[in-house]
Amino acid sequence: MTKRLPARLLSTTVQTSCEAWAVYWTLLKVMVPALLIMKALEVLGVTALFAQWLAPLMSPLGLPEPLSLVWAATLLTNIYTGLVIFFEVTGDTPLTVAQVTVLGTLMAVGHSLPIEGAVARLAGVPWWLTLLLRVGGAWLLGWLLHLSYSLGDWLQYANHVVWEPSARDTTLAAWLQGQATTLATIFVVILALMGFLRLLRWLGVERLVHKLLYPLLRLLGIGPAAANITVIGITLGLSFGAGLLLREAHSGRLTPRDILLTLCFLGLCHSLIEDTLLIMLLGADLSGILWARLTFALVVIALMARFPWLERAQLPSWIFRAHSTPDAKS
Repeated sequence: MTKRLPARLLSTTVQTSCEAWAVYWTLLKVMVPALLIMKALEVLGVTALFAQWLAPLMSPLGLPEPLSLVWAATLLTNIYTGLVIFFEVTGDTPLTVAQVTVLGTLMAVGHSLPIEGAVARLAGVPWWLTLLLRVGGAWLLGWLLHLSYSLGDWLQYANHVVWEPSARDTTLAAWLQGQATTLATIFVVILALMGFLRLLRWLGVERLVHKLLYPLLRLLGIGPAAANITVIGITLGLSFGAGLLLREAHSGRLTPRDILLTLCFLGLCHSLIEDTLLIMLLGADLSGILWARLTFALVVIALMARFPWLERAQLPSWIFRAHSTPDAKS
């Protein structure tokens, strides 16, 4: 028995590594082109043009129009870039905590669209739905927050930032180095997550997680098999959650309806730890960037789950082509 244990452990490690590489390679084929497109848009000045389109949407949210550049940069790149642009744009402009919270909510819901939208599309979420949820949903939530803060006279005092970033290196070499590090880190995290999920399944903890989350997932219309992926996406991010969803889709444990609803939920509410902490550095209040965002996502997905057309959702055919093996073809 003791002799078999190392062999089983080695076999499990090899199998997990192969599965992690398959998921990572699928994501890589989407993320690398998206990163290049994102950089090209930045170099060509599309961010400034996009900010001009978003500027009229700022006033109904109680925000100065120049802050549209912050959201535009966040939508096309990521929250880190949005933080830097925030300090470049605001300068000595006085803002209230309510205004920063509304802006922070826009950034938390709507960011990194080229990459995260492409990853979601890979798993079957169309671009129009991603844009509707991530951009339209962010604006609607921001408007509801502005309305409630104004009517209740909440958070109307001067904002004080917690941290201000140092000047960023904008050279191409620095950008390439940063992206290479990020992509390498993603593989390590995916490998660790898949090993962790196997351990949870072996220990029986996975069943406990399913039981604990079942009431919430039932409210959202999502099957309990998506519990682990939902937790990972909420805590770590949409790309990790979507990558693991692709594996579950191929295994047949998740239905197309579950995948679509889970990804839409993660689009509105993911990476609650990192994103929330980052935006808190601007001085934003948790009432908007965490609690309102979570509540809004739950309500929207619970309503979406009642749409009849979800029953006709189908998985993209390339999911099975991407995960096919020589043995499966023979």
